[in-house]
Amino acid sequence: MAAPAENLRINGERLWDSLMEMAKIGPGVAGGNNRQTLTDADAEGRALFRKWCEAAGCSMGVDQMGNMFARREGTDPEALPVYVGSHLDTQPTGGKYDGVLGVLGGLEIIRTLNDLDIRTRHPIVVVNWTNEEGTRFAPAMLASGVFAGVHEQDWAYAREDAEGRKFGEELERIGWKGDEEVGARKMHAFFELHIEQGPILEAEGRDIGVVTHGQGLSWTQVTVTGKDAHTGSTPMPMRRNAGLGMARMLELVDEIALSHAPHAVGAAGHIDVYPNSRNVIPGRVVFTVDFRSPEKEVIEDMESRFRAGAEEIAAGMGLGVAFEKVGGFDPVKFDEGCVAAVRRAAERLGYSHMDIISGAGHDACWINRVAPTAMVMCPCVDGLSHNEAEEISPEWAAAGADVLFHAVVETAEIVE
Repeated sequence: MAAPAENLRINGERLWDSLMEMAKIGPGVAGGNNRQTLTDADAEGRALFRKWCEAAGCSMGVDQMGNMFARREGTDPEALPVYVGSHLDTQPTGGKYDGVLGVLGGLEIIRTLNDLDIRTRHPIVVVNWTNEEGTRFAPAMLASGVFAGVHEQDWAYAREDAEGRKFGEELERIGWKGDEEVGARKMHAFFELHIEQGPILEAEGRDIGVVTHGQGLSWTQVTVTGKDAHTGSTPMPMRRNAGLGMARMLELVDEIALSHAPHAVGAAGHIDVYPNSRNVIPGRVVFTVDFRSPEKEVIEDMESRFRAGAEEIAAGMGLGVAFEKVGGFDPVKFDEGCVAAVRRAAERLGYSHMDIISGAGHDACWINRVAPTAMVMCPCVDGLSHNEAEEISPEWAAAGADVLFHAVVETAEIVE
């Protein structure tokens, strides 16, 4: 297949202007965005995206999970489309680029092809996946998960937010429940551009991350049970301190993850302490251990070692401990052909690049189950993401979109 010429570039200024225009919808309190899924702000962002896509000559399809598909026709009516995109929803205190860069980078491909009057054999479809973040309605990557057959649609519709509102009802309320059967679309390939959300590319001075794998994830909720008691009048040897037991277990999490350096990680992000009073020794704590690795065997090893070690700690302190697996997915190996297209694009354009493993979950991780898939990453300042201070440069955005353009257009096959 013919590769795009080396001098072909997207319009970086137009891409940046689009990012800034989208960021005006659902502004955060500290310079970022709060455009959570299925809110009025999400509906407004979707409407702007549709307006831009239709202005670029695309037709818009929407499925029953609210996934949006903007299609630019190819010359071969039998050829499966090349899909490209990400998500427009944000964290409650999210940045302006997480997900949005991938959607608007896809739109910029269409605009650039129009500018240059280039036709492709395969259609190109830009997609906005619903509820990637999973903040308002758990789990993350919900709609792409239904598309890929990981979740049942009725189960997804029944997901509730903190105020008891159901996903299906909110999707209908904001007017973005489509008629299309979810997952009926067939893909030739899928590409996703995303900010790294980590510090590696910036630290290494690389323009582009060629994503070869996505880390697998394991979430285990741990309940440690001791005995509530007065902090002042209970002798040290007679305490059954669930908080202290948790502290020792968290040290174990760190130790286990470090034993599988450099790619494995582990921490506890969600912790509840009961009764959470200044002068009461904690009688119960509940926390969630998050282990990640690109190797399934490593995740299984970390899980089993943690359980055995936590039980030993609890027994030695007279505490009870219980475990519940509350989430997880297997590591992802992205399609070698699509990954090679990304690498060729970076080399053709002269951008410095390196292979990288995604430490976060992305819609591409689910779509990889049903279509050849790859990801492109660009750096972000200090690796900061899921934070209103999230920042990238216009040059980083343009470089990522250039590589995305070349990988997608090469795969979609230019018609001479």
